[in-house]
Amino acid sequence: MLAEYEIFVRALEEGSLSAAARRLDLSPAVASRRLARLEDRLGVRLIERTSRRLAPTEAGRLVYDRAAQLLEGVQDLEAVVSRRTTQARGLLRVSAPTSFGRRRLAPLLQPFLAAQPRLTLELNLTDAFVDLMAEDVDVAVRIGSYEAADPLMHRLAPNRRVLCASPAYLAEHGAPQTLDDLRRHAQLAAENQSTWRLEGPEGPVVFRARSRVRTNSSEVARELALAGLGVALRSTWDVGDELRDGRLKVVLPQYAGSSDVAIFALTAGRARAETRVRAFIDFLTGLYGETPEWDR
Repeated sequence: MLAEYEIFVRALEEGSLSAAARRLDLSPAVASRRLARLEDRLGVRLIERTSRRLAPTEAGRLVYDRAAQLLEGVQDLEAVVSRRTTQARGLLRVSAPTSFGRRRLAPLLQPFLAAQPRLTLELNLTDAFVDLMAEDVDVAVRIGSYEAADPLMHRLAPNRRVLCASPAYLAEHGAPQTLDDLRRHAQLAAENQSTWRLEGPEGPVVFRARSRVRTNSSEVARELALAGLGVALRSTWDVGDELRDGRLKVVLPQYAGSSDVAIFALTAGRARAETRVRAFIDFLTGLYGETPEWDR
């Protein structure tokens, strides 16, 4: 019976029965049957289909309010009980930046999933800053300004950034010796990353990069630097391997990206997801640390 109320509530929240079915890992046919059984038992129609999305009937609004409270209560109860064990279960929804998620998260998940066999992970990679509550995300891995006082922010690792270029570019154009000198070199940056906030001998400096190639992709800027087309400001998690094997060289080492930028996890603070979120945060903290692998 509770499952029937759940598909009804999720259908209204998702805007369609098929989306609710995907969220609950059901087939559309099963979801439709459960909703039909609920309407038959109550003897009323609960949902109307508009041209854009599902909408509750008058009776549906009353049922939704009570059923949503009931489901939240069950989730809170499960959260209280699950706090007594370190074994996470259920669905954990995680968002991460595209390149970081592909290079520094996805290939390293095996130990976490092996330790949590009852947990299902949904990993969405996007460079947009998602709204955790609106998009029902439990954890968002982010790279940006970190506030230690925020209880929903969990620092995972420093985000060290360096100016770098390929040996081929430096052989042809020489290495810049000053920031004024850098302005005469080709610069490479994605459209939303053209303001380089640096820290140098004279303190904080803002350098406006005029990228030789316009792109909305940070990964493209990285590949352009490797191809010898200019100087880029890159995070060491992104180019640590290339710096190590010599495919990129640090230029102007006296300047680095602003130190107030870190890699951190932002959580939604939902009680029902506390155990699985805590397990994931603990895993990430141990995985990276203050001296992550790419900086060793």
